[in-house]
Amino acid sequence: MSINKFPLSGELKGTLSERPGLEHKMKVKPIFDLEEYRGYDRLKGKVAIITGGDSGIGRAVAVAYAKEGAKVVIVYKSEKHDAVDTLEYIESKGGTTPMLFEGDIGDPKFCKEVVNGTQDAYGKIDILVNNAAEQHPQESILDISDEQLSRTFATNIFSMFYFVKAALPYMPEGSSIINTSSVTSYKGNKGLIDYSATKGAVNSFTRSLSIQLAPQKIRVNQVAPGPVWTPLIASTFNEEVIENFGKRTRFQRPAQPVELAEAYVFLAWEQGSSFITGQTIHINGGTILNG
Repeated sequence: MSINKFPLSGELKGTLSERPGLEHKMKVKPIFDLEEYRGYDRLKGKVAIITGGDSGIGRAVAVAYAKEGAKVVIVYKSEKHDAVDTLEYIESKGGTTPMLFEGDIGDPKFCKEVVNGTQDAYGKIDILVNNAAEQHPQESILDISDEQLSRTFATNIFSMFYFVKAALPYMPEGSSIINTSSVTSYKGNKGLIDYSATKGAVNSFTRSLSIQLAPQKIRVNQVAPGPVWTPLIASTFNEEVIENFGKRTRFQRPAQPVELAEAYVFLAWEQGSSFITGQTIHINGGTILNG
């Protein structure tokens, strides 16, 4: 399906999925790859860990990395069907069979297991994509439970600390860490206060870590998406919100995951982004932001 022929946001009604977001159950599925994208071996021989690589943005990144020659490690919470679908799709395109790890990235022990398993299998980690996140809309801050607050921060920002701490000893010079932030960290969102706060933390984490790791020749950058059609959206919001999702962008539609993948490839590609660190690529359909 062509991106330009994909239904506008007003036509996405009725596509709600189960939580935490199952792409294979979505009635209108996201576009995560384009047949005309063949890959150019820009990541040949590289090893990449991608959290949330089973679906949405993470799936698009995993497929793009595999097409570029990388060995991909997909980390997911419990969405095994989606993870296996992604694995089989990568295999069908001639990519190396991905490694799959199922578990809670808010648990530092699990993060170490992923890193150690990757190191044992491939002997190094060249790319770390901290992408997985969760969100739970609430009308008032008074409705955000302590459990929700802890859960959102554990998944969205603590996991990044856990993975970086575990992976750093195995990352050679020229490696790349790429974090997924959000337009909400810059604009705010009255119904996603805790989620927005975690993404603001991701911004500071990215900038500060980039300074610390520069002497080791390891680059740290982030992508800040605007509205993107993913299982997270379909499982989070009601039909009224989804019906208008993305309409305020310049293109009057949400982005497709495939439209973000190239940014992650670029930031991982050492020859292309060797002098870029601590920076943000805003992929939001035209919203102008400072930062």
